[in-house]
Amino acid sequence: MGTYIETYRNIVSPAELDHLGHMNVQYYFAAIGGGITSFQIALGLTPSDMRDGRRLAFVVVHGDTNFRAELKAGDVIRLETGVTEVANKTATFHHRLFNVEKEVLSFETYFKCVLMNLDTRRAVVLPDDIRGKLQAYLS
Repeated sequence: MGTYIETYRNIVSPAELDHLGHMNVQYYFAAIGGGITSFQIALGLTPSDMRDGRRLAFVVVHGDTNFRAELKAGDVIRLETGVTEVANKTATFHHRLFNVEKEVLSFETYFKCVLMNLDTRRAVVLPDDIRGKLQAYLS
């Protein structure tokens, strides 16, 4: 597969468990939220650039998610992010969440995202510099 980078790492807290004793769904997506920000920084879309610069950010328009193995309190988790598709205004990101100790894929999701202008709230064509960085991660 293509190039993936680590975008998030944490330890599952007992407070993140649901009544079934494994990590609650909301915390999987919280990890992805942190990972998206980290990956955008790798693409040159820093938080300050989003606030005060070009005012561009990727936003999710479609997701396809698979829960593969349970995560329990104390498990160290690592999120890796890569790119599976680059189009005119969109990119599809593949996020993989692993149990570090067991090196087991616990969760994965594909997020199709548009690059949005934060002022107009409309999708825009990917600038060449961002497109080039996305293609470097393409699998």
